[in-house]
Amino acid sequence: MHHYNQLGSLKVYDFSQLPVATAMQRSLAALFAARCSPQVWATHITSHSHWKYVMRFATFLSSLEEQPDDLQDLTAPVMKRWRVSLSSAPAGCNTLNGVGKLLRSDARLQSGPVAEELAVKVRPAKSTTQSYSGDEFDRITVAARRMFRSALLRIEENGQHLDTWRGGAFAEESPEWILGEGLEILSRTGALPHTVGRSGSRNLKKRYARAMGGTSAEATWQRLFLTRLEVTALAVLMLAEFGWNLSVISELEVPRATPDTGEDGRPTYRITLRKGRRGPGHHHETRNVTDDGASSPGRLITQALSATRFARAAVEELAPGSNRLMVWRTGWLGPAATALDRHPDVGPFRFGVHNNEAQGWARANGFPQSPFRRGRRTVTAVDQREPAQHSQQTHDRDYVLVDDRIRQEAVEVIAAGAQDAADRAHKSVLVARLRDQPESADTETATMDCAAFHDSPYPAPDGGCGASFLMCLGCANARVHPGHHPRLVHLHQALSNLRSVLPSSRWERDWRDAHDRLEDLKNKIGEGSWRQALDRVTETDRDLIDLLLTGRLDS
Repeated sequence: MHHYNQLGSLKVYDFSQLPVATAMQRSLAALFAARCSPQVWATHITSHSHWKYVMRFATFLSSLEEQPDDLQDLTAPVMKRWRVSLSSAPAGCNTLNGVGKLLRSDARLQSGPVAEELAVKVRPAKSTTQSYSGDEFDRITVAARRMFRSALLRIEENGQHLDTWRGGAFAEESPEWILGEGLEILSRTGALPHTVGRSGSRNLKKRYARAMGGTSAEATWQRLFLTRLEVTALAVLMLAEFGWNLSVISELEVPRATPDTGEDGRPTYRITLRKGRRGPGHHHETRNVTDDGASSPGRLITQALSATRFARAAVEELAPGSNRLMVWRTGWLGPAATALDRHPDVGPFRFGVHNNEAQGWARANGFPQSPFRRGRRTVTAVDQREPAQHSQQTHDRDYVLVDDRIRQEAVEVIAAGAQDAADRAHKSVLVARLRDQPESADTETATMDCAAFHDSPYPAPDGGCGASFLMCLGCANARVHPGHHPRLVHLHQALSNLRSVLPSSRWERDWRDAHDRLEDLKNKIGEGSWRQALDRVTETDRDLIDLLLTGRLDS
């Protein structure tokens, strides 16, 4: 069974290795083959994972006393036993769901008891991966920034020397000229000229060894190219800046600046993101990122382009068309470390950052593990607080709700929200009831009508109501109909004007409650009715409110 991934690389799966009958091997191979195309399974990571699922299923079948010869011989009890045999850990759930999806695509298993059993899906246990603390993640990003910054300065310095050599500024055959000549050769081929000794050993030509100050990688090819640790440091910075996962960063195409950089000359890069395991039709999306200063996300893209420009140019010279951003030079010219879906090497150059590089970078910098899984959770769930190449449901379920740091930080947020809710609950609101028209039994007051003047919450010594007319706004006995709206609108306007001329503490003490209740009335009757009432304000309304506010009509 041959699977070509989206890069055109081949991986072979031998179904004759499965410990089941030949007919079962062929049936499983046919189901597997139907998915082995870049349009369905774009990566070898996906097909390899399913190969392991199938192998595990075949091993289970081989352990049965009565082994089925082919798919139609499977029974519901056998499939239930298969399901129960798997753990609830992510590996077990992924195996169950992966095999189930394959088997359900066979016409013989699309109805009946076996189909019902295959339809049972099990969600894996919640991820135990947690975000970094602020200090932990800071240490990781500082280490990455220090390493990448050093590499960038080195490459830029040697790039300037090469540009000067190309401009003819050095005397021919001077040490500076020979160094420039060596950099020119290095930039085109990725290597410097060597002589071959009697024993077959390769030795750097003495003229370049002298000019470059030695034969080590630091003295020679590292002048223009990133190492595997340095390109990994760049990947860590991209993780911290954008929240992309390792496979997306590894496969980044070279970002292109838009043709029009604007009047300020700041470039905006169009970045294509590729996530091969997302499924057909969802492999690609694009982002626009602008370099508008040292702390902007686009500045990192500018620096990445600068740090990889010589490696990319050499790759284009050796094998045109790769168009990958994350290119680095290896000092080991043997076979690349095994990594599924790795772009084929071009001479001494390799592409992308894979788990081997991530683990190596972590060890070199004193960290216990690759920072990418926990780092992605930190950026997406804690820093950005929004989905990054996954759905909102996945973001909430798998990133936010299971994270201890977010839960701890949520305590303060919840407490603040509860306090805000309590404050809002105590905020003064209109208690008076709204009516479409007056009722004959009500008693008219200066601001509205009263339905129980002699049953007041604020009784006067004579048995009537002893409250200020402004208190009617907060009394359940009060009734407001459209005839009251003009004077109440005018009162609201007058209280707002008082706010600008009175000391804040005095206005809060004397007028805040009445103003808030009128705001509530405004919201209840609507903006349109409020504006119409303002047009109906009469001189009587103005005089009445003036007397009320000056204390000459307070009860």
